[in-house]
Parts: sequence; structure tokens; C-alpha cells
Amino acid sequence: MAAPQTTQLKITGMGCASCVGRVEAALRNVPGVTNAAVNFATETAQVTHDTPLRALTQALTDAGYPAQAANNQTDMAKSEEAHALTRATLFAALLALPVFVLEMGGHMIPAFHHWVHGTIGAQTSHLIQFALTSVLLIGPGRVFYAKGIPSLLRGSPDMNALVALGTGAAYLFSVTATFAPQILPRGSANVYFEAASVIVVLILLGRMMETRAKGRTGAAIRKLVGLQPKTARVEVDGIFIDRPIADITVGDILQIRPGERVPVDAEVLEGTSYVDESMITGEPVPVGKSPSDQVVGGTVNGTGALRVRATRVGADTVLAQVIQMVEQAQGAKLPIQGLVDRITAWFVPAVIGAALLTIVVWLIFGPVPALPMALVTGVSVLIIACPCAMGLATPTSIIVGTGRAAELGILFRKGDALQQLQQAKVVALDKTGTLTLGRPELEHVTTINGFERADLLRLAAAVEAHSEHPIATAITRAGPAELPPVTQFASLTGLGVQAVADSHDILIGSPRLMLQNGIDLTDLKPEADQFASEGATPLYVAIDGQAAALLAVSDPIKPGTVQALDRLHAMGLTLAMVTGDNARTAQALADTLGIDHVTAEVLPDGKLAAITALRDQFGALAFVGDGINDAPALAAADIGVAIGTGTDVAIETADVVLMSGDLRGVANAVEISRRTMRNIRQNLGWAFGYNIVLIPVAAGALYPFSGHLLSPALAAGAMALSSVFVVANALRLRRVRASLPEPKQDHTTQTVTT
Repeated sequence: MAAPQTTQLKITGMGCASCVGRVEAALRNVPGVTNAAVNFATETAQVTHDTPLRALTQALTDAGYPAQAANNQTDMAKSEEAHALTRATLFAALLALPVFVLEMGGHMIPAFHHWVHGTIGAQTSHLIQFALTSVLLIGPGRVFYAKGIPSLLRGSPDMNALVALGTGAAYLFSVTATFAPQILPRGSANVYFEAASVIVVLILLGRMMETRAKGRTGAAIRKLVGLQPKTARVEVDGIFIDRPIADITVGDILQIRPGERVPVDAEVLEGTSYVDESMITGEPVPVGKSPSDQVVGGTVNGTGALRVRATRVGADTVLAQVIQMVEQAQGAKLPIQGLVDRITAWFVPAVIGAALLTIVVWLIFGPVPALPMALVTGVSVLIIACPCAMGLATPTSIIVGTGRAAELGILFRKGDALQQLQQAKVVALDKTGTLTLGRPELEHVTTINGFERADLLRLAAAVEAHSEHPIATAITRAGPAELPPVTQFASLTGLGVQAVADSHDILIGSPRLMLQNGIDLTDLKPEADQFASEGATPLYVAIDGQAAALLAVSDPIKPGTVQALDRLHAMGLTLAMVTGDNARTAQALADTLGIDHVTAEVLPDGKLAAITALRDQFGALAFVGDGINDAPALAAADIGVAIGTGTDVAIETADVVLMSGDLRGVANAVEISRRTMRNIRQNLGWAFGYNIVLIPVAAGALYPFSGHLLSPALAAGAMALSSVFVVANALRLRRVRASLPEPKQDHTTQTVTT
């Protein structure tokens, strides 16, 4: 048996949202298909299957929805469809205009009515309208009959069927009134050619506007795809030649000139430059690159030239994976969409039933002549109903919202995370590497007994250079580049280190180490206690048997963390820290940052218990982490948010990935989630409210009060505009700004103060 695979299909023939359920049912009935999700906005289906592709496409063709594997050519076909709709709409409008003027002009301007009757006569006017409307329905309007009538015969009517029934009824009644008026009841031989023609024009216009608007919803994906360079300069036998990007392999040596896009993920071998990585991270500040640094394909090189070695190519590059994540999220179905699909599945048959009931009621209870009124109201009900707006309400917002999030460096790896994140009540955060930089830094130096700061740092850095401890590395980084030789180095487990440097006996470590060696710490103890209460790690330095300095080492808080947490608090979220660090350090950091709850000194399995307790206490929980030890917590949380600069394991486990590694992205992700779901609710409110209110109006509910019926042409205009409104409202998400913009940074190391 073949291994299951996921294929994206491009589907044609879906006239409205009610088609979604039929397409999914057709796919799921194919043996070997384990899952199928159809997106009406993109006209695609994500299918998980272990059966041949031809079995899927054949099943859809038999159901009336031809399909093929999605690729760039299908996107070009979509663009051609928009142009074809534009041409059809213009042609239909040219045919409908004389029909509308001849019929409605006489109703609006009595003098024009008399002029038409006095010159060409009523019968000639009707014949002209018949000829033009026939050409219009056979030409631009043929699509509604070609798709609508087969769907009726299959017993699964769609939006095309509603239009075909409505315009067909108006047309056939008008043909009868024109050529055989004697078979109709007295006084009812009216023509409605203008209704049939204007309905087709307006619905074509609505579909044209909808298609163009839907094309703009995928702008983020097209922008990402456009970032991929087409060629790269490859070093061959000492010279550089241009090659197609598809021919680049791992290990190739490439040259990146100033201002060029980086072709693939690579490691810098030679050269220094600043690279604009905003397309991946959302951060506007270029990042410095030098030998051994990594560069990402699609980013823009600055003023320096780089010689690099390709490390990831093709589908393995970061950009390709970002595009794949965004496409998967955009094709996903939110839980809220399930209700919409169930409603639209029976909506069109219900509308047809409502139209027939309307006709019967008017024929029985309507005033004389009842037949024309029954026809007008029945056609209006058929035309005004709009399942398209219902079907577009959710997926268009998802497409635009996730696309905008990607532009801000936020990747929703799973579509339902978009809905779940806005439901979060508590945000739990890891400490090291999430709230802090994850790299200790020497933050303070206090010298006593006449020792100079520069000399002390030189000796301390020389000794600590022989240790692999992260705190030792922080002290070494703070020292000068040239260090004196060190002898007799010894690491004292749990205490510190000792050595001889520049003929001086050096001790660096804890108070216990100093006390064991008779070092008096009286003058430094109060300041050391103060640093410890603030979450820093105090270390003492003794030189030649006397106290020389107090060093304070801490893991600095990430830039933007304070603003991010303040914003999350302002959003009404409870903040918690879950960390393996000691309780005193964790509580000090929590007090500084205003975090509400702290769970410290926990192992990875302890994090799971802490998450469960927080969820039970507050409700839906989002966990933010970056390390391998965070992967279980990320998977167990309702929404896992991974720092993009963290490990691959953490990122693969998460629902949301912050490419920049900046916690401001958490606030921005929550903001986009809330804005997108609010947009979806607005769309659904409009789509359902529109039908609830206007179907009764089309059926003539206001006639007893106003004496007027809704024109089928106006019904067609309202129906067309409803779908356009939904898509246009979703497009507003493209203008969402970051809740907390990334600040301009110089990416320099913090200054060590005295």
C-alpha cells in the first residue's frame, strides 16, 4: 500500500458555497482518501490519500467539478478567468442596455413610452427585446444554464441553478407574452426581458468583482513566491557563472553581490555585510553577517559582497517552508466553518422551495392579475438568495489574515490556531531564551582594595577562558581581546575556579569558595545580596588572598519583552512563567516584568503539569517557548507558540511560529487572531442577516404596506453586492498594523557598567 500523501487540487465548476459539501463528499467517497478539505475562496482542495491522483480527478469530474493538481499554471488560468469574465460582462451590458431602456424607460418617463408606441410600436419593442435577450442568454448567460441545469438534474442544485431558474422563468414568460399572449390570463401578458438580461449582467458583474477581489487575497503568497531569485552566481573552477536556481545543490559556492537577493539558505565563507531579513522576521533593521553566519534565501544583501556555501536548496529552504506553512494555514478549515458548510448544503434546495411556496401563495391570495406578481416574487426569491457570501465569509478572512501575519513574521502553521489563539485566557512563557536572551552577560563590576577595573577584567577573563560554563563565557566576552597566560587552572565543582594568571593567584566563584580560603567579603556582601534579589548571579574575585571585586552576571531580558507583556496584560490576558530555573531568580524576574504566576524549578514533565493546572484555573492556554525541553509543553498547550530563533523541534511542535524570536510577535499574533475572527463574524453576520432580511422582502412581505414588489433586477444587484461586500471586508485585514512594532536596534552587546 502506498504511503499517504497530501495533494492540493484546483477545482473548477464550484458556483457557490453549497458546492463545497458535494466536492468534499465526492472526494471522501474515493477509496484511500482519509481527509478532504475544500476552500471555496481559493477553489482548492487539500486531500490526504494513498490512491492515484487520477482517481481523485475522475471522481470530481463525475460529480460535475473537474479538477487538476494545483500549480503555477492554474494561477495563470485564474487570471485569464478574470479577464474572460470582464469581457463577458461588458458584452452582456451592451446587449442589456437597449432592453432596459426600451422597457424601463417607458415606465420611468411617460413621454418616452408614448414615443416608442408611436414610432416602432409595443410589439416591435418586445421583438427587439426578445432578440437581444436571447443573444445575451445564449452568449454570456450560457454559463448559468450549462452548470445550473446539470446540477438540477443531479439533484444537487447550486447558485447557477437559482440563476437559471429565475432568468429562465422570466424569459419564457416574456416569450409567451410576446408570441402567444392569448394563453395567459387577461391583463397578465407583460414582458420581463429586462429582468432576465439585467439579472445576468449584474451577477456577472458581481462575479467579476469577486474574482478580482479574491485574487488580491492571495497577494501575500505571491509576494513571498516573488522573493525567490531565478538565478544564482556559482563558482566553477575559480570563476562565477549564472545558473538557474533549480540547478543549485547543497555545497555549491555562490557569490552574492551588493543589493542582490540571497538565492538559497547558505553559510557565509568570506566577506561582511548587512542583510535585510524583514521578509522572514518582520524586523526592519538589517542584520550583520560575517564568516560562519547563516543567510536565508530571499533576503536582500546590503553593501558588502559575500561568498557563501549553499546549505539548503529547493523545498528545504526557510522561504519555501514559510510559503508551505502559509498555504497550509490558508487552506485550513476553522471549526466555525463547519456550521456554515452544514447550512449551505441545504440552503439552495430550501431557496427553491421558498420560491415555489411564494408563487403558490401569490397565485392563491394575490390580487388580480396574480400571475405576474407570483412570477416577479418567485424570481426575486431565487435571485436574491446568496450562499456565495456565506461560503466566502470565513476562507477569505483566513487567507488575508494569515497572509498579513506572514508579512509581520508570524506563521500560523495550523489554520485552527487562528481561531484558538483569540480564545486564550492565559499566556504561559518559558524563561530562558524566551523572556531572556538565553545568554548570560556580565552586567556589573564593583572593585575594592585598590584594584583597577580594566586589570581585574583582564585577569578574570583570562582565567574563565579555560572554563566552558556559560557564566565563565560571559566574563570572558567582557574582557579584552589579548589575555595573559594562565597556569594551574582548576575547576572546583559547585564553587568556582582557581588559577595563576600573570603571576597572581586568582579565585573566582561563590561566597563559600571565598570563605574556605579566608577571604573577607564584608564590604561586598550587601551589594551582592541586592543583585541576588534582582535575579542576577553574584560572583566574587579574589587576587593574591584578598577580595578584589564583585561581578554580577545575569541573563538579560530580551528587547521588547516589557512592552509585549504590558500589551498582553492590556488585552486582558493572564501571564504566567513556567521555568526550570531556581525559584528566587524566576520570582525576581517575574516581579520586574509584572508576571502574575510563577512555576519554577520544574523538569519538562513538570511543565506539563503546570500547564494543566493553569488551564484548569484560567481557561484556554497559549504556551510560548523555544527549546527542545519546551516541545512537550508546546504540544500540550491549547496553542503552542514557538520562538523562531529556537530549535527545529520546538518549531515543528508549535501551532504558531514567531520568525523574529521577539515576544512582541506574541502580542501581534493575538491581535491578528482577534481581528481576523472579528472580521469573520462580521462577514457571517452580513451573509446570514442579508438572507434572513431580504428573502422575505423579495417574497413580497412589504407589499401590504407599500404596494410595491422588489424588482428581480434589484434583487440581482443586491445578491452580487453581498459577495463583493464580504470579500472587500476581508481585504481590510491587509491594512492591519503591528500592535507593537519592532524597534530599531543596533544589535550591539550591552555595555558593562561599573
